[in-house]
Amino acid sequence: MILTPEYIFRNVEAIRPEFLAQLGVKALVLDVDNTLTGDGSQQLDASVQAWLDAMRAAGVSLTIVSNNTARRVRPFAGRIGLDFVPLACKPLPLGLMAARRRLGVARREMAMVGDQIYTDRLAAGLYGIRCLYVLPRTPHEHNRGVRLKRKLEPFWVDRYFQKGGKVYE
Repeated sequence: MILTPEYIFRNVEAIRPEFLAQLGVKALVLDVDNTLTGDGSQQLDASVQAWLDAMRAAGVSLTIVSNNTARRVRPFAGRIGLDFVPLACKPLPLGLMAARRRLGVARREMAMVGDQIYTDRLAAGLYGIRCLYVLPRTPHEHNRGVRLKRKLEPFWVDRYFQKGGKVYE
């Protein structure tokens, strides 16, 4: 099913370049809130910075695709040296299309990394790319709509585990 995660990672740092190479993935499209940083935060953990550095060193192209405004995303993206697509309209794949053109890769060489099933996973599924679903970095959400969707996500996560899925650490 298009909403059932393909892979679940404890956090973004658990995604390894070797894993991506096995999948043929050369580029990652990254969500911001509760994926790279806490919800609404401009702070980047040292472990995430080290992960970004390792991805770059491995030749993995990176860009941010966020439903947030440029005002929210630009300072964060600038601080970590990444290009970004704001107001991506996920789950519509419009932001993913723009990111793929900028990255210059085929769909099969690209994956979405995000913490929400009803935006990130669904957008990836609709666009026909892999989604590397990560567990949210923080338990709180500022947005009421996201809090509501979080209550619906366990159904799809349970389906993943029923199919023999595991959490990559």
